[in-house]
Amino acid sequence: MADSGPDRRPRAVVVGGGLAGMTAAMGLADAGLDVTLLEGRPRLGGLAFSFRRGDLTVDNGQHVYLRCCAAYRWFLDEVGGSGLAPLQDRLDVPVLDAARPSRKGTGPRTGRLGRTDLPVPLHLAAGLARYPHLSLAERASVGRAALALKRLDPADPALDGVDFAGWLHRHGQSPRAVEALWDLVGVATLNAYAPDASLGLAAMVFRTGLLTERGAADIGWAHVPLGELHDTLARRRLERVGVRILRRTRATGLHRAPDGGWQVGVAAGPERAGRAGATTLDADAVVLAVPQREAHGLLPAGALDHKDRLLRIGTAPILNLHVVYDRRVLHAPFVAAVGTPVQWIFDRTDVSGLAGTPHGRGCQYVAVSQSAAQDDIERPVGELRERYLPELAKLLPAARGAGVRDFFVTRERTATFAPSPGVGRLRPGPRTHAPGLTLAGAWTATGWPATMESAVLSGLAAIRETLGGLGREVPRNLLEAV
Repeated sequence: MADSGPDRRPRAVVVGGGLAGMTAAMGLADAGLDVTLLEGRPRLGGLAFSFRRGDLTVDNGQHVYLRCCAAYRWFLDEVGGSGLAPLQDRLDVPVLDAARPSRKGTGPRTGRLGRTDLPVPLHLAAGLARYPHLSLAERASVGRAALALKRLDPADPALDGVDFAGWLHRHGQSPRAVEALWDLVGVATLNAYAPDASLGLAAMVFRTGLLTERGAADIGWAHVPLGELHDTLARRRLERVGVRILRRTRATGLHRAPDGGWQVGVAAGPERAGRAGATTLDADAVVLAVPQREAHGLLPAGALDHKDRLLRIGTAPILNLHVVYDRRVLHAPFVAAVGTPVQWIFDRTDVSGLAGTPHGRGCQYVAVSQSAAQDDIERPVGELRERYLPELAKLLPAARGAGVRDFFVTRERTATFAPSPGVGRLRPGPRTHAPGLTLAGAWTATGWPATMESAVLSGLAAIRETLGGLGREVPRNLLEAV
């Protein structure tokens, strides 16, 4: 390896510019390594990004996080974005039931999921007692199931192969309770309905978010385009610590160097100082922070036991429907829905810059976020419009007479790994058998489903593993996070 003198800083190449890769690159650079970050796209941020559509700035999908997401909150602090993605003062989710009219008959029945400042689990009791979408008996049954869930250990391997729906049924949960509460939360966080979700991952979500700290489930979301957080601000933070960012550049192979380091083959695009073509980067350490199938293709022989297990980690889609109305139809930052195919609706008017467009005054832009969207992900836009606009009119009375200025769709066909029963056995940790080669990504064994939290946690684990292999200390600003 060239430039191998005693004063040379260790070199690291991080493959993948999503949250996992950016976290790893940031931490390794803070520790004094010479870091190069490769990203095949023209931007950073992975699958949490923004793009322009005419005069609008559009997020590819609505992303939220919870107060319990300590790693992602650390990431926001590090890039200077915490104030741009604030948390609720306390959990408050309006829930509309499209199948049941309100008492006045002018719209759907509305309930709320929220918390008080009482100790856990009493912090949820008042909200559950008033939740109108379940009967009194169903509410009592939900409380008993929640206490049983609290007694589970999400890390117990025995839970990994059990489906969440079966467990709920055995604990007296009616189909209505599953739809109006357990799936309302679980589909959005797991990207799977209860029959298709591992009990271990479901227990992780519900115990951590609802049954540990009273404020753990308070919701946060970006009040600016995601690209400002995950591309602009993150890139500035990386550049400040000297990370060399090569966009439109992808890794093509990993090979052992004669001196025991690594040679990373890359297909370099125009971001590399105007040069294109294939080249090689030398590194003492490599972090693979790419999706599982791409990692499988890059991992050298012997680096991971049962490498083909990565190909058995399935994927799950997320669909987002974007609707611009000629008037205001949604009078809350977001709502959830039951009794309808619609899952969650978000107001995107201010974030998108709609009001500042030539014809945007008085209009409203809402995004409908549809997780576990296997049935809809390939439907043509026209079919989706015919299917969902009437459903939105049922939920939002003001939409019934409103004009639709625009309707478009964003599709992430492989948005997350599928949290299927048994997936825990397939998820590897950060360590490989190849010294200096580490894995990261929301799909690795973080204990979390595929969330922004899981991605950052995996990047932090990769930092610890890489620095330990190089005999270097973890920087002070990372000690608590790691």
